[in-house]
Amino acid sequence: MSTFSARPTARGSLGSKVEDTFRFLPGNTRRIYDLVAEIYPLSTMLFHSDAHKVALSLAGVADGMRVLEVTTGSGEMFRRLLRSNPNGMTCGVDISPNMAARTQRVARRRIPGVEAHCQAVDARRMPFGDGAFDAVVCCYLLELLGEEDIVHTLAEMRRVLRPNGRLALVLIGQQDPAFNVWYRFIGSIAPAFLGRQVETRIPEMMEACEFELEHDRQVRQTLYPSRVVVAKR
Repeated sequence: MSTFSARPTARGSLGSKVEDTFRFLPGNTRRIYDLVAEIYPLSTMLFHSDAHKVALSLAGVADGMRVLEVTTGSGEMFRRLLRSNPNGMTCGVDISPNMAARTQRVARRRIPGVEAHCQAVDARRMPFGDGAFDAVVCCYLLELLGEEDIVHTLAEMRRVLRPNGRLALVLIGQQDPAFNVWYRFIGSIAPAFLGRQVETRIPEMMEACEFELEHDRQVRQTLYPSRVVVAKR
């Protein structure tokens, strides 16, 4: 097991100030994503869809499974999951009620007859039983959370996974120095919308939550870097 510790940074340091910022973001994040719910699919099409394809190919999703997407966003990944699991049950949660409602509405219209359920839920406290799902997928959420909340969210995703179930994470990549400079600048202006990059630390945090890492891939689309990490409970 990793020796990663979620202890807060010393008070008064730059790290502490950053964590204080992200500790209070969920309410603002919910409001912002409610506002952009109808136009957000454009960013998914331009920057995220290739990473979604890779995550789906590595997550082991098969027809007849119980699958959960944590943070449905525009619903593009959710529809991919439904098409891979037409006879199973696919659930989605998002902190934004508008995002969750739009995802379910569009999915049921485009893929009729599937069992698709979406609701507005805080990923740190999900209303599902232990071991309820065979696979969990989560795209671009952890960037919006403080360090302690990342640990709580990973532990919660592990809780709702069955033994040997898989968690697939899609993260904003950090392999491009020029992109990193741009993202830090934009993220400092709108932290509740973009968050900050955390991907280099996530595998260690997953191991600390007793996940077994299986796949780790870098993906780039329209100059936007992503990292896909898949682990088994």
